[in-house]
Amino acid sequence: MKPTFVLVHGSWHGAWCWSRTLPILRGAGYDTHAVTLTGVGERAHLLSNDINLTTHINDVLGLIEAEELTNIVLVGHSYGGRVITGVADALLNAGKVNLQHLVYLDAVVPKSGESWSSTHAPEVIAARTQAAKDFGKLHGVDAFPPPDASVFGLTGDGAAWVNRRQTPQPLGVYLDGQSFDEPRLARLPRTFINCNSPALATIEVSRERVRADKSWQWREIACGHDAMVSHPQELSKILLECV
Repeated sequence: MKPTFVLVHGSWHGAWCWSRTLPILRGAGYDTHAVTLTGVGERAHLLSNDINLTTHINDVLGLIEAEELTNIVLVGHSYGGRVITGVADALLNAGKVNLQHLVYLDAVVPKSGESWSSTHAPEVIAARTQAAKDFGKLHGVDAFPPPDASVFGLTGDGAAWVNRRQTPQPLGVYLDGQSFDEPRLARLPRTFINCNSPALATIEVSRERVRADKSWQWREIACGHDAMVSHPQELSKILLECV
């Protein structure tokens, strides 16, 4: 039986960011679902200070349960790498779902006990937290305003398309730590897709971790951070090679 792709977006995005990739995977005969995490995308009306990493992990687990998925390839983009790590750990604990592959698309590769902010310099943490607090003073919820899509290497219509859709990212997911069974996850097939032109600096720690661990598969796309927007054909080809 063919596995099902479950696609998890990164910060400021939503399921919308996969709209150029979904038809390709489905056209190849694979059931594919894209999740929108609580508080962003079309669920931006749910933005609140109560949202944390567990909220987003439960969003994905909820979809898997509701759709009765049993054979899965989990794909996480950027911040979504933290989410799929937590989802995979929970699914392995439950023992009811076959995880065929974990794919980290230019994504955060966490260590157990870390928060998203753990690998950032103190001045970066302070600046980002202050930006979220400043947003909260105006809007009542602490969240990071989205950056211009040019940060992700996008230009022209692609950048404009992303800029129109991005929404603020809840602060709680930046500060929230996570614990998981690292050795058990390391036994799963894992692929890191490096978007290297231009490479997003905030993913460099994760790149270094993957390069140092020979159990990973390493793939590259010559594009910016949002490969699913700018290079859906190339991305889909790699994803299909993971099944």
